Amino acid sequence: MRSASCAFYLLSCLTFGLCLVNSSSSEVNGAPLPVVLWHGMGDTCCFPFSLGSIKKLIEEHTNGTYVRSLKIGGNLVLDYESGFFIHPNKQVDYVCKQLAQDEKLTDGYNAIGFSQGGQFLRALAQRCPSPPMRTLISLGGQHQGIFGLPKCPTLKQSSCEYITKLLNYAAYEDWVQQQLVQATYWHDPLHESSYRLKSTFLADINNELYVNERYSENLNKLKRLVLVKFLNDTIVQPKESQWFQFYEPGQDQHIQPLNQSKVYENLGLVLLEQRKRLHLLSVEGDHLAISKDWFVKHLVPMLLD
Repeated sequence: MRSASCAFYLLSCLTFGLCLVNSSSSEVNGAPLPVVLWHGMGDTCCFPFSLGSIKKLIEEHTNGTYVRSLKIGGNLVLDYESGFFIHPNKQVDYVCKQLAQDEKLTDGYNAIGFSQGGQFLRALAQRCPSPPMRTLISLGGQHQGIFGLPKCPTLKQSSCEYITKLLNYAAYEDWVQQQLVQATYWHDPLHESSYRLKSTFLADINNELYVNERYSENLNKLKRLVLVKFLNDTIVQPKESQWFQFYEPGQDQHIQPLNQSKVYENLGLVLLEQRKRLHLLSVEGDHLAISKDWFVKHLVPMLLD
């Protein structure tokens, strides 16, 4: 029975990327802010071996603080499908309305985004400042987009190959932008103008088509923005996107330093950094493969302030 349980756990790790290893820890005292979680592609709000375990872990180490794991739509099927087929703009608008109705969040909340949930929560912070988000932790988020999708968690290989072809050859077609979530943050450095003009999500929240001062102002209301990069990531290409970095325009080999990019100025990241509110963390491992020890040591303290 024990070996069967271990095999199931390993399968869950390989499938969903959230591999949390048991560890001991001390009790935490205090009454921290509520925490909002947004899952990534191929996951849902509530799988007990995925975000369900994260929710429980946070509750255990924050004296039972209120944790809300976002469910997009009325059931788990819709929630799962949202990771692929519901436009991020619609999702952010839906979540904004849901959180506004949650009385437990009135005084503010902290947020943790997993993979694409990281940039979705950032869009929420920029577009929906009430209730106020205080700390945003992005685990493996693709804040400068992706230029490659080598793996699709929980999808059949044939489905993943089809999505990859769409992204490679038709990402900026309007119907693909509207129907495939990953197309909305597809960032082709070889065709920067097409990206800026036709991206229906990422180019907007990164202030790349025109500068929306409200986005910068709202982002700088955060107490801290924490960006976690997975050093051995085989899903996010380039992995530096997790730190708001990307290829230099016109090629796909050399990474441009963050402080040399337009988004650094246009989105107000320079102000966050000057105010010591921008935190760049890295961890060994593949996409979202973190241990409980690491999570408790590096992230839980940020939820307790």
